[in-house]
Amino acid sequence: MKPPLLSLGLEGLMTWMEARNWPRFHARQVWHWVFVRRCRDFLQMTDLPKRLRQELADHLDCFSTRVVREQRAKDGTCKLLLELRDGETIECVLIPEQERRTACISTQVGCGMGCVFCASGLNGLARNLDWWEILEQLLHLSDQLADPSRLTHIVVMGMGEPLANLDNLLLALHWATDRQGLGLSQRHVTISTVGLPAKIRQLADLQLSYHLAVSLHAPNDELRNRIVPTNAHIGIAAILEAANYFFQKTGRQVTYEYVLLRGINDGAEQARQLGQLLRGRRAHVNLIPFNDVPGLPYRRPSDAALAEFMTILRQYRISVTARKRKGSEIEAACGQLRRQAASRASQTALTTQPTLVPASTG
Repeated sequence: MKPPLLSLGLEGLMTWMEARNWPRFHARQVWHWVFVRRCRDFLQMTDLPKRLRQELADHLDCFSTRVVREQRAKDGTCKLLLELRDGETIECVLIPEQERRTACISTQVGCGMGCVFCASGLNGLARNLDWWEILEQLLHLSDQLADPSRLTHIVVMGMGEPLANLDNLLLALHWATDRQGLGLSQRHVTISTVGLPAKIRQLADLQLSYHLAVSLHAPNDELRNRIVPTNAHIGIAAILEAANYFFQKTGRQVTYEYVLLRGINDGAEQARQLGQLLRGRRAHVNLIPFNDVPGLPYRRPSDAALAEFMTILRQYRISVTARKRKGSEIEAACGQLRRQAASRASQTALTTQPTLVPASTG
C-alpha cells in the first residue's frame, strides 16, 4: 500500500525528493497544488516535470481517505461520510453562513466518552485518527467550495474527544493554520472537549490562539454524571479550575456548551444553578437544542424552555447564545450519518447471509 502524501509532512516530502535526485523546491510546489489549488491528482500538477509526476503517482497516494457519501441541506450545510483505509468511516461537515465557511471535523473513529445523547459514541471508540486523516477532512470540505471561496473557521466538534488525541490534532491544525497550508487564523479555530483537565492545561501551556469550548451539559455533578459518565472520575470543579488556567495562560474566553435535553437539564432550576456556577467568570454559554437521534429517548426542548433558560442566565450576567439549527434534514448531528451507513451495511449483510435455524432445545 502506498503511503499518503500528507503523512510525509512537507519536510518529509523534501527528503523524498532528495532521495530521488529531485530538487527540494518541488515539494513546496506539490504542497501548493494540494492546499491552494485543490489538486488531487499528481498527473495534473502541470508545473512539475512529467517524470516526477509519474513517480509521485507510482509511489504515493494523494489522500488516504475518500468520500463515500455526501448530503446537502437546503441551508447549504454539506455533510461528508469518509472511508478510511481500514474500512472505518468518519464524518465532517461544512457549515456556510453569510461570510463564514466553517468546517466541523472529527478526531476519532467513534468516541469513548459515553455522553448519553451523542450518536458518535453509541458504538464506543475504535481508534484515534492520524493527523493527516484529520487534515484531509478539511481538504475534502474545501473541495465543496467554489473558487475563490475558502474555509474561514474550524470547529473541532465532530466525532471523538479532541483532547484525547491532542498530539495528532495539533499537527493537523498546524497545517490548517500555516501559511504553506490552508492559512487560517488560529483565532478562527475552536477545540471542543468534554473536559479533560490535564489536557486542557497542556493545551494552555502551548499559549496558542485557539478557542476552547467545554461541553458542560449540566450545572452539578449529580446530573452531569448521568449525562456525561466520564464526569464521575473528574468532577465539574476540576474542569472549571483547568478552564480558569486556560484563560489565565492564553487570555482566551472559554465557551461552555450546553446541550438542552427536554425534561432533563432544560429547567429553570438548572438554569439558575448554571448561572451561579459561572457568575463572575469570563465565559460564554452556547446553548444547543438537542437534535433528535433515532434510537435515543431524548427530545429537543420547547422554544419556551429555551427562551426561559436564556433569560435566567442573562439575569446572572452570563453571555449566552443559542446555536442555530443547521442541516437537520441531513442528520448533521455528529455520528448520525455514520450510524445510518453502518446500519444499511448490516442490513445488506443480513439479507445476503443464509438463514440460521435455531438449534432444538429438546
